[in-house]
Amino acid sequence: MSENVTQAPEATATDVVENAPAADETVTAADETAPEATERNQRKVRQGYVVSDKMQKTIVVELEDRVKHPLYGKVLTKSKKVKAHDENNEAGIGDLVRIMETRPLSATKHWRLVTIIEKAK
Repeated sequence: MSENVTQAPEATATDVVENAPAADETVTAADETAPEATERNQRKVRQGYVVSDKMQKTIVVELEDRVKHPLYGKVLTKSKKVKAHDENNEAGIGDLVRIMETRPLSATKHWRLVTIIEKAK
């Protein structure tokens, strides 16, 4: 019984040179990652009412979320208070605002004010 074993042809020096990029086509790591570096991830944008504006350049926004109970099916309203950065101290108590998630600005502040949708009366 003889085994027929075929070996793959070895790459020659001319094959390697043909597959290499030309001297004027230099490829760098920065060129490969340039499109990815400019893209940003989608950030969370939420609406809520301002419940406090007593801090400098910071507002407290109450965010409401409606969730269905997993067993009973009742729709519950859950609320959460988050601190948001307000650079010009524009928002006041009762304003409906749009906030966007951002990098951590302090120990508890991870949101920033985008727009004031409706001023309080």
